[in-house]
Amino acid sequence: MTTLLAAGGLLPMEADDLSKFGQDPWWVILLKAVLIFVVLVLLTLFNIWWERRVVARMQHRIGPNVHGPFGLLQSLADGVKLALKEDIIPKAADKVVFLLAPVIAVVPAFVTFSVIPFGPEVKIPFSDVRTPLQLTDMPVAVLFVMAIASVGIYGIVLGGWSSGSTYSLLGGLRSSAQMISYEVAMGLALVAVFLYAGSMSASEIVAAQDKFWFGLILAPSFVIYAISMVGETNRAPFDLPEAEGELVGGFHTEYSSLKFALFFLAEYINMATVSALATTLFLGGWHAPWGVEQVWEGSNSGYWPLLWFFGKVLFFIFVFIWLRGSLPRLRYDQFMAFGWKRLIPISLLWIVAVASIRAVSLEGGIDRQYLLIGAGIVAVLFLVLFFIGDSGDEETREEAPAVRPTGAFPIPPMPTGGAVRGAAQPLTFGSPPVRESPMTSSAAGAGEEI
Repeated sequence: MTTLLAAGGLLPMEADDLSKFGQDPWWVILLKAVLIFVVLVLLTLFNIWWERRVVARMQHRIGPNVHGPFGLLQSLADGVKLALKEDIIPKAADKVVFLLAPVIAVVPAFVTFSVIPFGPEVKIPFSDVRTPLQLTDMPVAVLFVMAIASVGIYGIVLGGWSSGSTYSLLGGLRSSAQMISYEVAMGLALVAVFLYAGSMSASEIVAAQDKFWFGLILAPSFVIYAISMVGETNRAPFDLPEAEGELVGGFHTEYSSLKFALFFLAEYINMATVSALATTLFLGGWHAPWGVEQVWEGSNSGYWPLLWFFGKVLFFIFVFIWLRGSLPRLRYDQFMAFGWKRLIPISLLWIVAVASIRAVSLEGGIDRQYLLIGAGIVAVLFLVLFFIGDSGDEETREEAPAVRPTGAFPIPPMPTGGAVRGAAQPLTFGSPPVRESPMTSSAAGAGEEI
């Protein structure tokens, strides 16, 4: 595949041009690392406040508005309160693993941002040093992000196992199955991006989207990745590992104080990580939105790309919040079946279609437009077949008679014409069956014996 791409001019014969990385002085590297840490912590505090305000507006409430201007210091006040709470370790817990699990979950969340490009090469103020707005880069940067993000699963699984609680263990097992399953679909969605960019380097992928964003060219990959990143971060409607109605709190039921705060921090940083990765791979990274560069030539130079990058990241985070305020939680079997029976097969078919289109267009022959139309028709047919299969199962389930236990509360029948708009009709129930008391039945039995 590498030889084929190189022959078509998509992939240079030499390695990715990463010479501008690894040349910074030690104080620049330290400055970048500290800034990434500070930005992620502040972004987490802002995201918590923003989520509470947006969901409050969706539910016709006000939300936090007391601490600081517009309530912006509410998240900081909650963090201080959480840090001062009593730190409890269950008696049945494995103490060493119990303490290490939150650290294992939160450290990879920070590390993944080391290869995310925030902008082009800029000059540091009050110095003559020029450096890219990216800590480092490597030829397999996207695979590095996926690998480091997978390490965070160990923190959740070990936290649930080491708590000594059944609910925590079930939450940890759910989380491991869920995150591993949706990582497969997420990884498959990125293959098409690698084929079009000809590189796995984050900076090279951003450079390849100078004219057209991959979110438009590779729309199915973008949709699959967007669904997978919600399942990967355990966010509603896929927040099954911490389902309060079933598992009390899931894998962090037994955690309190700073250890719980670390799990909370890891979840929100992972939201920012997958949003930044989606921005880098599908929305042009730090490039200005389409049309802005034609009007303003300096939109992609200096520190202005930081504005475009964080604007796109906050757009994805708003989608996370929107889903939480709109959709109910799915059943676990529905969620896993959707991942394995829908997302992964569709991803595989799309990869085959993209690879075939690239190979044919590079060699010359069939017009790419007709190939894309044919691939779209095949994808629609497969989706129709999937839904036909589900409808048959639903009809079978609906035909099965409902079996109620003896003595259960009576269920009124549905109206003949279906649900009725307006005020509900008064419900009438039959008289309950007369039950004899134990004293009466024993006396009757004694009379029969006499």
